[in-house]
Amino acid sequence: EELGATATVVACDATDRDALTALADTLRADGTPVRAVVHTAGVGQATALAAMTRAELAEVMDAKVTGAANLHAVFADADLDAFVLFSSIAATWGSGWQGGYAAANTYLDALAEQRRARGLAATSVAWGPWAGGGLAQGEAVEQLERRGLTLMDPDVAIAAMEQALTLGDPCTTVAEVAWEKFAPSFTAMRPSALLGELYDPRRGTAADGPSPSGEAEEDTSEAFRRQLLSVPADEQSRLLQELVQAEAARVLGHTSAHAVEADRAFRDLGFDSVMGIELRNRLNDKTGLDLESTIVFDEPSPEALAVRLRRELGLAADEDGTEAALAAADPDPAAEGDRTDRSDQIRDMDVQDLIRMALETNS
Repeated sequence: EELGATATVVACDATDRDALTALADTLRADGTPVRAVVHTAGVGQATALAAMTRAELAEVMDAKVTGAANLHAVFADADLDAFVLFSSIAATWGSGWQGGYAAANTYLDALAEQRRARGLAATSVAWGPWAGGGLAQGEAVEQLERRGLTLMDPDVAIAAMEQALTLGDPCTTVAEVAWEKFAPSFTAMRPSALLGELYDPRRGTAADGPSPSGEAEEDTSEAFRRQLLSVPADEQSRLLQELVQAEAARVLGHTSAHAVEADRAFRDLGFDSVMGIELRNRLNDKTGLDLESTIVFDEPSPEALAVRLRRELGLAADEDGTEAALAAADPDPAAEGDRTDRSDQIRDMDVQDLIRMALETNS
């Protein structure tokens, strides 16, 4: 009103075409021209696609789709300066447990494109989460931040919308994203053409991003490797399994590694792709390995992952090579002295020598 606009508060359901038409007629009769339409309605969702009912889908779609379609129809002949649709990043790159919500917002983007093609005003803004009372509340905020999505200050968001209207593109995405967190989780299970130029989709990391704490990580991993090399094979397996359980517990927010059952599937423990990336990163730091971003879901359980780590560290190869070399030694009891000498030689061999010895003996 300070800027000269007329403010009228009216209770009107945008999904009710008749009620919306009556409101438009009333405003027109009062000599109050509508210069801009802003559709902000929406119903949140947190349901797996397979568990979603028709009724829930209809409710989620109705607020976005029916409301937008009615506004488009009722003000089709109005000379509008702006027709703004509040879409969501769920329509830009998808969002877990929000299949219906993503589809509803995709409709808004498509409607904006359609209106523009007809020469009508239209701007669809796919928003990231807002601070100050948006749909993201409670635990959802923590989950979003774990994924690299920070709640936007409303003033910043409005300024961004003004820029979007000025630039004139029919569809714009506005979000505050920590790409170093978001990109790995987004590409954990599949490559992404959307982010492919910025991040390596296979590794889930920045193309050229050296770790600022690389030296400290190397010291930690080297110390752990030395510890593994100083103990027998069964102790190595135990240490690696304890490592996986301890780091998995930290990711899940447990105070004790005992809360993570070694033979239970990661998904059953509560892991999602973001948590999988975090566990992968922790294990990389501890071991010095460069594990793939899908490692947690390639191996079904902490127990299986520990076996994989031992193999990746070359410890399983060492054990196999030793057994093969010992099995190839002269089995004649009379050659016990030679066997002892050969065992001493084997202990002094490195992994490559052991493997070479086994291959030569079996050839």
